Amino acid sequence: MFRFAHSIYLYALAAIPLFLLLFALMLRWRHVAIKKIGDRILIKKLMPDASVPKYWLRFVVIILAFAALVVGIANPQIGTKLEEVKREGVDIVIALDVSNSMRAEDIRPNRLERSKQAISRLVDKLQNDRIGIVVFAGTAFVQLPITNDFAAAKLFLSTIEPDMLATQGTAIGAAIELASNSFDKKDKKFKSLIIITDGENHEDDALGEAKKAAEQGIIIHTIGMGSIAGGPIPIYRNNAQSGFLKDKEGNTVVTKLNEDMLKQVADAGRGKFVRASNSEDGLGVLLNEINKMEKKNYGTKVFTDYADRFQYLLVVALLLLLLEFAIAEKKSKWWENLNLFKVNTKPNRS
Repeated sequence: MFRFAHSIYLYALAAIPLFLLLFALMLRWRHVAIKKIGDRILIKKLMPDASVPKYWLRFVVIILAFAALVVGIANPQIGTKLEEVKREGVDIVIALDVSNSMRAEDIRPNRLERSKQAISRLVDKLQNDRIGIVVFAGTAFVQLPITNDFAAAKLFLSTIEPDMLATQGTAIGAAIELASNSFDKKDKKFKSLIIITDGENHEDDALGEAKKAAEQGIIIHTIGMGSIAGGPIPIYRNNAQSGFLKDKEGNTVVTKLNEDMLKQVADAGRGKFVRASNSEDGLGVLLNEINKMEKKNYGTKVFTDYADRFQYLLVVALLLLLLEFAIAEKKSKWWENLNLFKVNTKPNRS
């Protein structure tokens, strides 16, 4: 396996096109300057030892030395040892509500953004577990299959937006069913589902799906994202708030947390219900519950030993710089003697 220990330094290679441009401008300036002095053919006769190709040769050598130096500083490494590492953890699926009611700002900055921040902190605390993400509103779909790639989890999490599902509603039952299908059917434990929602406009058999999931060994926790008093739902146009959602009678719609329903889902899933607030998101409590679960053994092969190879690149860069230093700007006598087509104009005295 190959990698760079400090890959950020490779961006310095982007300077090479700039060097090419500056070198071209220098040659053009040199050509114009010589032309101003006098006739080019005459000047060439007056300067027979000048060698234009050597300008190019020295420049190419310098560019190669620069590239070798940059790659050397980035420190290329080669994996030398493949080892199977035993890992123990559980599979966690986050079911996140992305319906319009999650735009409410009774929890700052709003329910959805606070949920995403909490999930991001949860990912930072995971070690040997695996995580997946399901998003739902009126329907549900898998945003991220179960993986141990936490960087990918954060990337996919950042792309979640309230308007990513056209069908509105709160289909918690559909989210539970889809999440259940994401887990390994062979396992009857090591599985946890965390549902983050306000629970409003609940429209399917969430309790029935929670009981089915519990029979498959899935522990279901719920986080109520919202307040009992509730809040209006902002409407945005062109990234600017233009008002609040209103009903058919023109009254401002107030979305409230359906705490009772979320408690029932958690009870049916043999898990816990936690209500989030502006000071506590609830994921810390659930993480403690997950840490108490029995862990599954995972076996993954990883490269654990890397050998540095920067020294070879630095040696190449040094040799190229020495070569550049050795290249004279003028034609060498050896080159002249090597010219097989040179006409001998000296008289033969024999």
